[in-house]
Amino acid sequence: MNFNLQDIALIPALVGVIQLLNLTGLPKKLSPIISLILGILIGIFYVSPGDLKTGILSGVVLCLSSLGLYSGAKNSIQVINQNNQK
Repeated sequence: MNFNLQDIALIPALVGVIQLLNLTGLPKKLSPIISLILGILIGIFYVSPGDLKTGILSGVVLCLSSLGLYSGAKNSIQVINQNNQK
């Protein structure tokens, strides 16, 4: 499984799509499931279109990476806000 630069750029794009869905009314508890579904679809049809197993694995990696990026950014913002309130 090899990711190139365009594939890695899908991670923040996936975060953005999930955020847009949240803004349009998607319950936040469904975000990880939708991220997984979208990640797997991207993995199968874009990252590794000729190899189903690699596509699924790539999609799971994209999903987990996007969830980690979102969580890390969210936690960093919370710490910054707490420090500014002191």
